[in-house]
Amino acid sequence: MALTACLKCYPWFPSVSLPCEPTSHSAVSFASPQHHQTQTHSSLSQNLAPTQLLDTLSRETDEYSTLRLYKLASKQPDFTPNFPIYEALLGKLVKVGSFDAFEGILEEMKLSGCEVTRGTFLILIENYAKFELYNEILGVVELMESEFGLQPDTHFYNSLLNFLVDGNKLKLVETAHNGMVNRGIKPDVSTFNILIKASCKAHQIRPAVLMMEEMSSYGLTPDEKTFTTLMQGFIEESNFDGALKIREYMREVGCAATNVTVNVLVHGFCEEGRIEQAMSFIQEMLNEGFYPDQFTFNSLVNGLCKLGHVKHALEVMDLMLREGFDPDIFTYNSLISGLCKMGEVKEAVEILNQMVLRNCSPNTVTYNTLISALCKENQVEEATKLARVLTSKGIVPDVCTFNSLIKGLCLTRNHVSAMELFEEMKNKECQPDEYTYNMLIDILCSRGKMEEALSLLQEMELSGCARNVVTYNTLIDGFIKNKRIEEAEEIFDEMELQGVSRNSVTYNTLIDGLCKSKRVEDAAQLMDQMLLEGLKPDKFTYNSLLTYFCRVGDIKKAADVVQTMTSNRCEPDIVTYGTLIGGLCKAGRVEIARRLLITVQMKGMALTPHAYNPVIQALFRWRRTNEAMRLFREMMEKGDPPDAVTYKIVFCGLCSGGRPIREAVEFVVEMVEKGFLPEFSSFYTLAEGLCALYMEDTLVKLVDMIMKKANCSDSKVSMIRGFLKIHKFGDALTTLGSILDGRKPDKTFWSR
Repeated sequence: MALTACLKCYPWFPSVSLPCEPTSHSAVSFASPQHHQTQTHSSLSQNLAPTQLLDTLSRETDEYSTLRLYKLASKQPDFTPNFPIYEALLGKLVKVGSFDAFEGILEEMKLSGCEVTRGTFLILIENYAKFELYNEILGVVELMESEFGLQPDTHFYNSLLNFLVDGNKLKLVETAHNGMVNRGIKPDVSTFNILIKASCKAHQIRPAVLMMEEMSSYGLTPDEKTFTTLMQGFIEESNFDGALKIREYMREVGCAATNVTVNVLVHGFCEEGRIEQAMSFIQEMLNEGFYPDQFTFNSLVNGLCKLGHVKHALEVMDLMLREGFDPDIFTYNSLISGLCKMGEVKEAVEILNQMVLRNCSPNTVTYNTLISALCKENQVEEATKLARVLTSKGIVPDVCTFNSLIKGLCLTRNHVSAMELFEEMKNKECQPDEYTYNMLIDILCSRGKMEEALSLLQEMELSGCARNVVTYNTLIDGFIKNKRIEEAEEIFDEMELQGVSRNSVTYNTLIDGLCKSKRVEDAAQLMDQMLLEGLKPDKFTYNSLLTYFCRVGDIKKAADVVQTMTSNRCEPDIVTYGTLIGGLCKAGRVEIARRLLITVQMKGMALTPHAYNPVIQALFRWRRTNEAMRLFREMMEKGDPPDAVTYKIVFCGLCSGGRPIREAVEFVVEMVEKGFLPEFSSFYTLAEGLCALYMEDTLVKLVDMIMKKANCSDSKVSMIRGFLKIHKFGDALTTLGSILDGRKPDKTFWSR
């Protein structure tokens, strides 16, 4: 069913116009400290009733003013603080992280005989979580028991466990739950729901399901939250079918679903890309009283955008508006992200303008999405302008903003500006992350600036930014490409000292570098070390060794590498076979190379120029031109298209193989039409032959074709044509040669 038609099939509800309350923007004024102090002293010039003191305390904004006010009130005759005053005071103190002062007031409460409740300690726990002091939380239970004689109950433990789960402190959750069990405190449904949420967060879905099944042994029945939490857990593990099974069980036990449950499943359908099923499910749930809300519509919009169906997502947004729901930041960000992924950045900017007109303020995510998309399209200047707009709106550029811009500058090879932006980033107190450093280290390595790259590595350490395997792999690769293999080995050794685990890329990069440095014995030892670290050599590892042996003409050892590779269940790829074929041809074993080519073809592999080129070149070298041309035509029919190296080999072979000159001429025409320019030395040989046979007109036509394909400047074209017109073919060819030779030369097979 077409998606547009599908949308029309679900007339979910009548047109409803919900009133929209206008938002007012009021300026916030801050009273000066002097004025505030005067007001406080004037308030204390008379005896305060507890309610008045409570009201005054609620207006205080810092711990010092709060404590000063309380101490001043304490000096008043007949002042006796009650529990509400203590509770307000404690709440103020912990909100600003003044935990020592909190414990002092607690002690005062105990001495004054004022009753302390479990709720008081829950305030303390809540604020420990707020300040991420999770290790202090378990000590609160000991404090309330030993100092205040208060025993935690089920509700208390549920709150404590929930704070730990929300902070993702799952080990502490286990310890706290053990404490609950050891104290004989019975769990309720909420306890199980919190523990199930913890298991889902730890990606332990099976234990979470077992917990639900255990509830019946406590005389408890799972509620909607139990089922919904499990569904969410299955969805986050990309097991949507598991979530649907939980839903079926939920229906079997007669547990009614609310909007939360339905929305979780709609979100799951959309994450799976099953949009039409999501719509069918919504239609089904409408009959059971479900009413789509903003989350429902946003899930559909986001799901459609991820699939590239932005047009249909816009239709859903229109329906959303008709039903009285204003698109929010999530709606617009989904649309902008979808358009950017499709490369429709202009349309994405139009959506940005639309959201501003509808009083929906873009956030950092909105701008970062657009900036990243512009940079990917090499529109770095436009991205920079947008970043300035972001700043002018009062939105502080974050690390993602800077990373996108730096990446864009790197893609456009504007490395100096990338480094300048990096310095600006630090000046604006935006801490670079490992992605930032890795990008810049890669730039410096690619430019051969290894000392500067090492300086950045040191800066990472000083700034506390974690150096990961990508950082070290980049440096190892940089040193190898700059012919500094010993320093690459030093970086390799440093990884162990810094506790950074090496991966296959680390080993493969260094093994390849050692092979290129003709240190194959060291490469073999490194492969043994790789195995000891539990890493399995892959095709890249074996291909490095194979390339070395083929280069030095040791075909026996090359064949042994392939044999070892196969016996270790590492399937050779076309690069492996292409390298071996090249080695055989270099050793003069052309027939074996041809048979291997046929064997590879029979395995169902798509043959590439990497495999064909050495055989074609060898056949031309042995003056077996007809066979070489047949193989070239076979390559065009059965393999990957010929590359520049292939055309160079064939053209050179035809020009120097004593074949009829017509074949070489026809091949040049074919070659140029395919978008490849001939190598000048071979073309010069052909030109000499044409002139010797009085075929100057053919030469002129060929030169015109080449100049057109090479996009020669008008002045060069006029010059060459002028030489040709007066039959100064040598001068014409010399000028043409300067153009062709000035281009980046094609890589030969062995320089790859």
